[in-house]
Amino acid sequence: MKKFLILSLLAVVVFSACKKKQEIPAYLNPELPIDTRVDDLVRRMTLEQKVAQLNYESPAIDSLHIQKYNWWNECLHGVARAGKATVFPQTIGLAATWDKELIHEMAIAISDEARAKYHDFQKKNKRNIYQGLTYWTPNINIFRDPRWGRGMETYGEDPYLTGSMGVSLITGLQGDDPKYLKLVATAKHFAVHSGPESSRHSFNAEVSDYDLRETYLPAFKMAVKEADVYSVMCAYNRFKGKPCCGSSPLLNDILRSEWLFTGYVVSDCWALVDFYGGHKVVPTKAQAAAMAFRNGTDLNCGSTSPALVKAVDSGYISEAEIDVPLKRLMKARFMLGMFDSQDKVPFSKIPYDVVDSKEHHELALKTALKSMVLLKNEKNLLPLSKDIKKLAIIGPNANDVEVLLANYNGIPTDPITPLRGIREKLPNTSVLYALGCQHADKLPTLTAIPASAFYTNAEKNEKGLMAEYFDNSILKGLAKHTRVDSTVDFYWWDNAPYEDMYDDSFSVRWTGVIAPPVTGNYAIGTLGKLKYSLYINDSLILKFKNEHSSSKEYEFVKMEAGKTYNVRLEYADKDGGEAEMRLLWELPGSNYEKEAMDIAKKSDVIIMCMGLSPRLEGEEMKVRVDGFDGGDRVSIGLPTIQSNLIKKIYALGKPVVLVLINGSAVAINWESQNIPAILEAWYPGQAGGTAIADVLFGDYNPAGRLPVTFYKSVNDLPDFSDYSMKNRTYRYFTGEALYAFGYGLSYTTFNYSDFKAEKSVIGASDSVKVSFTLSNTGKFDGEEVIQLYVRNPISNQPQAIKSLKYYDRLLLKAGEKKSINMALAAESLATWSDAKGGFFVESGKYEILIGSSSVEKDLTNVAIEVK
Repeated sequence: MKKFLILSLLAVVVFSACKKKQEIPAYLNPELPIDTRVDDLVRRMTLEQKVAQLNYESPAIDSLHIQKYNWWNECLHGVARAGKATVFPQTIGLAATWDKELIHEMAIAISDEARAKYHDFQKKNKRNIYQGLTYWTPNINIFRDPRWGRGMETYGEDPYLTGSMGVSLITGLQGDDPKYLKLVATAKHFAVHSGPESSRHSFNAEVSDYDLRETYLPAFKMAVKEADVYSVMCAYNRFKGKPCCGSSPLLNDILRSEWLFTGYVVSDCWALVDFYGGHKVVPTKAQAAAMAFRNGTDLNCGSTSPALVKAVDSGYISEAEIDVPLKRLMKARFMLGMFDSQDKVPFSKIPYDVVDSKEHHELALKTALKSMVLLKNEKNLLPLSKDIKKLAIIGPNANDVEVLLANYNGIPTDPITPLRGIREKLPNTSVLYALGCQHADKLPTLTAIPASAFYTNAEKNEKGLMAEYFDNSILKGLAKHTRVDSTVDFYWWDNAPYEDMYDDSFSVRWTGVIAPPVTGNYAIGTLGKLKYSLYINDSLILKFKNEHSSSKEYEFVKMEAGKTYNVRLEYADKDGGEAEMRLLWELPGSNYEKEAMDIAKKSDVIIMCMGLSPRLEGEEMKVRVDGFDGGDRVSIGLPTIQSNLIKKIYALGKPVVLVLINGSAVAINWESQNIPAILEAWYPGQAGGTAIADVLFGDYNPAGRLPVTFYKSVNDLPDFSDYSMKNRTYRYFTGEALYAFGYGLSYTTFNYSDFKAEKSVIGASDSVKVSFTLSNTGKFDGEEVIQLYVRNPISNQPQAIKSLKYYDRLLLKAGEKKSINMALAAESLATWSDAKGGFFVESGKYEILIGSSSVEKDLTNVAIEVK
């Protein structure tokens, strides 16, 4: 009997264990195929649950083990908007490296920081915006016109350069694990999207099939076919009458059917609102939601997708049609390891100390160095001697951290401006500094209000502002900490001001009086994120709320010397990845030009750090000043105030070096003719100041190349809204450029010789081997960017003047020679034919051109024939 009871008990235990094992839902079984798991999960959801998961702010479904998730994350040139991070050069600067391997290495570093941050957020139960693994990067639109404010986010004007850079970034971000994605990368904005910013919500891009296939689509095709990008973002504008996020020809026919894309499509943010707001192609939100999701959009960044429930009820879309995008999204979350034990996900083991690490700092410097383009070096003025006795550093970009970081950026812990970089380079030189001028006329240069201007009690001469720190986001109750802050100039990254306060929910109130030193019209400004209000004498001066990024805001306030003004600043942070608050001003009557002239007269050499600013060029901005309109540019020269200062400094007769810091091409015609040395530094990231100093003083030989054409005038270009490629970019521009695509100088010289093709005649499916000898004929070790272009000079089809098909960046020591061999497939000679409805290799003669830029005089050619 006892044996029977024991056996019965064992049977019950085994049966219970088996039953329990059988009760594990298929979607939670990591041994099953992902598609099986996805199907099982989706069939368990109600319509309302399904619809909720199609929004970028996806709520938790506890009964199904689905955690809350926000799909919006950014890492354009480093993890952005999520606290401290390593910040690399802005994308246009990355393109100027012409170094695919470096971009891949950088992407691995970025994805390491992203994964480390994500798992740290998970441990702290943080699942808000900018705390996930689905990144809306890269921007691979074509920078077709220098007036586009967002062009700095791209890899330039060439489809092949853009596509190859995008492939390198995407593969580095997504990783190479056979089962799990490291991150999801997102190729954006699909398609035919490059300004103007002011009309992007209503604009209809009409382009020929030739321009579509030859210019606007190749980088996206490469991202899908060569990098297996797992996400694509559809654009705001219409394409041939249909909103891109509701265009079946784009999203279903080309992207999925033709290119076999298997990932998901996310809308640009609030693009679906444009369906009934800007484009007015449908009258209601429900119809807009149905149009988008029936035609290929899978995820809505915005507020329209909840209307899908009503759309189903109204018969605009079926629940079965909703299942299609939902399964794509759930599959992405499975591939990121979100439903598996983290010990099975290899990327969960990346330590947090990779974030902002020494190794990544060094990589940021290496990348910045490689991005520098030497445009002019008359009589070898550069590199400068380190024995200069007195040096003047002048310009609005000389000591401005903002121009290092550009946009869609993280915040580094130790950014190095050009002024700091040069001072650290020359400890024995007297380095004088002056702002010189504003970035543009009537755009205030805002700096932190110093402690000397603040009083907690003016009568008692108590300096600073009384600060009350609250452990909630609404200034409620008693302050947890109080103190006197000498000034308001704080960046807390993803921390709180005190360790005993929660970093995602705190607020601060600063109060006191401000005593203006002079009478006049003060620009009173702020820089902060997430939410703040500024009062002067109890009148609201500024109010700001933005969970995405901070921006310098300001108003003009009349103040009199000898009087005091009550000031109150209230700040709140809630569920944010980073927190900052600064109280700024610009004094009236500042004579920046006189200060610059004074130090220039005293100096042996003058370095002018000029250019543009992310305050001037960018995405849908409020700025309307000289030459700039809402983030786009009206003219393409330097702001007038800067050009005038350069001319006055030059007239002193001293050696002048011009360092340009900007995100788009500038028409520096006078400067190019008169200034002896010009360095293009782009927006160079956290190590930009060190990189600039290394190049100027000879510790690094520059080898960057222009990824865009520098035109002489906006009058050389078609209308900004014209999307035809006629007379745009080096491929179709028939005028004379100021500086050509692919151009860049070195401190050494290179020679190309013995260029030849193995065959003179090939078939349409063959390839041809080409070879040449590259020699470093100068006195410096240096890198050369070899560029191979092709053209068909007698074609009956529409043709580019020439098109880049291959490039590489090679290091040669002084006096060294290298034999270069490469194979060029006849397929790379193919062009689009409207008549044939596809790409084909036309029979006839072609020219293969090799050299150091796209300029004819820099190229050597060899002819081949395709039969």
